[in-house]
Amino acid sequence: MTSVFTEDGRSVGVTVIEAGPCTVVQRKTKEHDGYDAVALGFGELGKRATTRALAGHFNKNGVEPRRFVREFRDGIDGMEVGQTVTVEGFAAGDRVDVVGISKGHGFSGGIKRWNFSGGGASHGSMIHRQPASNGDTNAGHTTRGSRRPGHYGVDTTTQQNLEIIRADVERNLLLVRGAIPGPINGVVLVTQTVKVRS
Repeated sequence: MTSVFTEDGRSVGVTVIEAGPCTVVQRKTKEHDGYDAVALGFGELGKRATTRALAGHFNKNGVEPRRFVREFRDGIDGMEVGQTVTVEGFAAGDRVDVVGISKGHGFSGGIKRWNFSGGGASHGSMIHRQPASNGDTNAGHTTRGSRRPGHYGVDTTTQQNLEIIRADVERNLLLVRGAIPGPINGVVLVTQTVKVRS
């Protein structure tokens, strides 16, 4: 994340996303596959990291292997295999949804995972960061939905209705207002927002 100045002089916190160039690696049709879609590939993939089956899939379509491939069904009119997609389709002021994998925190306690307040900090309390009574704890398993310690993070998360502050076509960068899910250098999916523009 960083901050940039808008044209009206406001300082806005933004997340910089490298959005391309992406290559159309496959075109699916309703006659052949049952639905219309295009598969976009991002990131280079060396020959040593490509399986023979995957290499054959890319060679059949006449494109270079890509590390990440995702399908899109909307806004695909006129797109053909081998075509390059850049950030030219975005403009300042557009609203997008960003889908990513949230940061992993491993096995976490109730304070970190559920924002519990914790117990007393002195005078022999002895339950500083422990969860309080939470029903039957001798059931042999944790009841689904109960707020207890457990695995935290690594979930598919969507941040909706984010505003694009700037689209840098030369460097294929999108500057999106606010934070997005995932760690630094994580892979995210940027799509047009499903919410009504406000």
